[in-house]
Amino acid sequence: MINSYPLPYPLDPFSVFERVRSLGDPVMLDSAHPVTDSRFGRYDIIAASPDVLVRYTRGETSIRRQGLWQAVAGDPITLLKQLQAEIALPPDSALPSFSAGLIGHFSYDLGRAFERMPNTAQDDLALPEMRVGRYLWSVVIDHHERKSALMAHDKADARQVTLLRKLLQEPASSESTTPFRLTSDFESNLPAPQYREAFDRIQAYIRAGDCYQINLTQRWSAACEGDPFNAYKALRQKAATPFGAYIESDDGTILSLSPERFLKVSARGEVETRPIKGTRPRGTTPDEDKLLADELACAEKDRAENLMIVDLLRNDLGKVCAAGSVKVPELFKIESYPNVHHLVSAVTGQLAQGYTSLDLLQHCYPGGSITGAPKIRAMEIIDELEPHRRGIYCGSIGYINADGAMDTSICIRTLLVEHGKIYCSAGGGIVADSDADAEYQESFDKVNNLLDTLKGL
Repeated sequence: MINSYPLPYPLDPFSVFERVRSLGDPVMLDSAHPVTDSRFGRYDIIAASPDVLVRYTRGETSIRRQGLWQAVAGDPITLLKQLQAEIALPPDSALPSFSAGLIGHFSYDLGRAFERMPNTAQDDLALPEMRVGRYLWSVVIDHHERKSALMAHDKADARQVTLLRKLLQEPASSESTTPFRLTSDFESNLPAPQYREAFDRIQAYIRAGDCYQINLTQRWSAACEGDPFNAYKALRQKAATPFGAYIESDDGTILSLSPERFLKVSARGEVETRPIKGTRPRGTTPDEDKLLADELACAEKDRAENLMIVDLLRNDLGKVCAAGSVKVPELFKIESYPNVHHLVSAVTGQLAQGYTSLDLLQHCYPGGSITGAPKIRAMEIIDELEPHRRGIYCGSIGYINADGAMDTSICIRTLLVEHGKIYCSAGGGIVADSDADAEYQESFDKVNNLLDTLKGL
C-alpha cells in the first residue's frame, strides 16, 4: 500500500531536492514543466535515502543494506527483480507515475554484462556501470492534476516519514553552496583529424557490409570545482527537455538534460520507445527556423537513418512483447528544443505474459538509437574507434515503480562530474551518404548550449 500526504502546489522541485539532499543518495527526475511538451512534462520526482542500493561495476555486483556493502553473486538485473518483488503492488493500484520503487542509472557499458564486447577503448572513469536504489518514499509533483504529495510505501520507515512531513512544511533553507565553475578549457578526445579517420573507417565498414549505421561520438572534458547542482540549475535554464535528471552519490554526480525517451512501460505492460535520429540546429529567425525544421522533415538521409533504428527497435521489442503487438504509431515527427530540431518516431507493444519491465530493459539494452545497426557489430566498432568508454553517456536513467511501471531516458545531453572533472559527449549516426564535416558539426550543435553555459558560470 502507498500512503499519500498532500503538499502545496505549485512546489519547486529544486527547493524540495535541497531540503532532502542531506539524507543521502538524492535523485531528482524533472520534466521542465511548463516548457516541454505536455505529453511528457507532467511529473517531477524527488527521492533520497534508499533502504537498499545495488551497484554493478566491472563485472562485480554489490548491495548496500543499513550502510554496509556486501559482494553478491549473480547478475544485477536478477537482483533488481528480487528487490522489486519485495515491495511489489498490483498493477491496478492506480498509482502515479512513481511513488516507491527503483531509481538509478544504467551506463552504456552495462551492455557488457549481457553481450561479449572487446576491451579496446580506455576505461578511465570510476562511475559504476549500474547504480540503482530502492526508494520507499518520494515527493511527486503532478503538473496535470496540479497537486503535490509525499508518497510513502508501507515498508518505509515511519519515523523518517514523520520527519519528512515536517521537513517539507518548513521554509526552504537559505544556506548557500559553493558556486560551480570550470578551471580549465574543454578538450575533445576526438579532434577533427582523428574524427575524420574514424569516419573513414566507418565508411569502409559500411562498404564491406559489416554495418549500415554507426553512432560515432566525441567526449569533451574540463577541470571544475564547486557544487554541481548549481551547474544543473543553470543548464536547466538553457535546456528545457522532458527527461531531466540529477543524481548525486559517492560514485559521481550525473546531470542529464535528455530529450529522448528510451523505454516506457505502464503497470499493465503497455510499452513505448521514442528513438531520435535526425538533427538540425535552430534558426536565428522564425523563417529560418521553420525552413530548417521543414528540411529535416523531408530529408531522405535522416528519414532513412531514423527508419533503420525503428526497425532495430521493433526487433528488440519483439523479443519480449506479444506476437503482433509491436506497432509504429508515429514516424518521422519533428520535435523542437531550444538548440535543435529532432526527427522522432514511436514504437509500441504489449509485454508478453511472464515478462517484466526489467526483462524489457535487459533485452533492449543499450538503446539502438545510440549504437547503430546491426547493434552488436555497431557496438564492437564503437569500442574500436572511440578512444574512451562512454560511461553514463548513451546509457539510461529512470525508475521502476512498485506496480511494475517503468520510464527511462536515453542519456544524451548528459554530463558527469567526478574527481574534479566534468565530462560531456555528443555524436550522431554515420551512414553511407554522410558527410564528415556535417556530422562533426552536428555533434557541436547538440551540446554547444550546454558547454557555453558552463563556460559562463
